[in-house]
Amino acid sequence: MLKREYCLFFSKKGKIFFKGEGLKDLNKEEKDSLFQKLSKLIITKEDFLNLRKKIIAKIKENNNFLPIKNWVKEERPRELLIRKGEKFLSLAKLLAIILRTGRKGESAEDLAKKLLNHFGSLSAIDNATINELSEIPGIGLAKACSLKAALELGKRLLEEKAEGRKKLKSPQDVIDYVSEKIGPYLFNSKKEFFSVIFLDIKNKVIDTLELSKGSNNASIVDIKEIISEAAKRLASSIILVHNHPSGETEPSKEDISLTKKIIQACSICGIKVLDHIIIGKDKESYTSFLKLGIIG
Repeated sequence: MLKREYCLFFSKKGKIFFKGEGLKDLNKEEKDSLFQKLSKLIITKEDFLNLRKKIIAKIKENNNFLPIKNWVKEERPRELLIRKGEKFLSLAKLLAIILRTGRKGESAEDLAKKLLNHFGSLSAIDNATINELSEIPGIGLAKACSLKAALELGKRLLEEKAEGRKKLKSPQDVIDYVSEKIGPYLFNSKKEFFSVIFLDIKNKVIDTLELSKGSNNASIVDIKEIISEAAKRLASSIILVHNHPSGETEPSKEDISLTKKIIQACSICGIKVLDHIIIGKDKESYTSFLKLGIIG
């Protein structure tokens, strides 16, 4: 005999009804019989409503969850930001402000902590796709889009700061520029990107261009394209930039060989290669060919 699974429910008004897959196996006579048997046991509507109120009250009594609006003001993320400034807030509280609301039984800050615990870091959240973010319970498409937009604004702010630099006078200037302009898009990237920074005769940045996107361990670079793009911009010098998805910034034999070929080809056209920067996982993780003495 097959097991029939169905449940008896009471509506807010005390009406009885059934739910469950097993209902489709019951015919009208069986359903009527069930109702007749239950009618002898059913309490009055008033008793039922009173019982329902007691159950709801007990659930609330045992539930420790409090929405943020009911927290003491000193602990609410927005009030903390206004009173002490954004630098004082933890990552979870900052994310909670972006998320705005939580879900049933979870505040926005609880949701933010779940997000951080799942991905492990802000960089990992940044690298996650909209679909990957929205798979987290409580993070729908709207919240996922808000997160991506907020993280992109941070990158754009760094870009503005980089573009405000008038000249690149030292290797450190170059590192700072690369970290602000290109770094945020390359840190923790799973693919290798190769970009070129074009400068005028006074070492002022003319433009930055991504030339190729490769696999997880290599990028394809056309030397003729580098020279062509430099000529279009009337660039006097260039800086090469690429990342290593592994996070290890030690140049490979291929990196060194390619750099020397680019230097040789550019010198024929009167274009100087000032440096080649390999980016790792963060601003502190990089290698400068100039500092290594590979570029003179």
